[in-house]
Amino acid sequence: MKKHILTVAAAAGILFTNFGGSVSAHENVYTVKSGDTLWRISQNNNVSVSNLKAWNNLSSDSIYVNQKLSLLAPHTHVSTYTVQKGDTLWGISSRHNLTVAQLKSLNNMTSDTIYVGQVLTVSGTAATRTPAPISTVSKAQMVITEAKKYIGTPYLWGGNTPAGFDCSGFSKYVFEKVGISLPRTAAIQFSGLKAVSTPSPGDLVFFTTYAPGPSHLGIYIGDNKFIHAGSSTGVTITDMNNPYWKPRYLGARTAF
Repeated sequence: MKKHILTVAAAAGILFTNFGGSVSAHENVYTVKSGDTLWRISQNNNVSVSNLKAWNNLSSDSIYVNQKLSLLAPHTHVSTYTVQKGDTLWGISSRHNLTVAQLKSLNNMTSDTIYVGQVLTVSGTAATRTPAPISTVSKAQMVITEAKKYIGTPYLWGGNTPAGFDCSGFSKYVFEKVGISLPRTAAIQFSGLKAVSTPSPGDLVFFTTYAPGPSHLGIYIGDNKFIHAGSSTGVTITDMNNPYWKPRYLGARTAF
């Protein structure tokens, strides 16, 4: 059974032994080293896997040694134009493939008045307010709400879709639905995530069942209860004080 778990992890490209990448402090660029994965890089640098892929134009999770990965969103390059005698907003916007409305928006203008020597932004993005980040509490609630949607889904060894889940396939699927990437197996989720002494809602709780070590997990929802994909029950909510689960509890990990 343990051999099967290791094989699945290796096939997913996430079981490695050496994590020694380097980051340039000045450029916020990470150099991929042997054994790195996008998930590990994201965890070590406090960015999401989805952002890493978007910022580096990656269409898959594949990376290679010595590859340079940006840890920041790409900057928008802004071009400007200095108003000359005889210029109009229509003439300037036409020369720079803009509409008058776009040109005024880029420069926060409320009228069509311009003057010689005025510097206008002619490419880039109009200033917008940065949305407030989603709090850890709301993210945890989103995880729990998403997980409850699949109560009754049957158990399937190796399953990671609503057609059927195993325990780690269920947690990975639910967390990715709210923008958090997890590794595939229970063992690597246990070793790769941050340990917490007491679980909070949204954290993962781990148990030892058919094999030594973390062989089963669920999502803690509060009040000593967790939601999980059980081999005999499918996705269900269970009390952690249950006589079967209580002595098998190993600990909790958080992805927040």
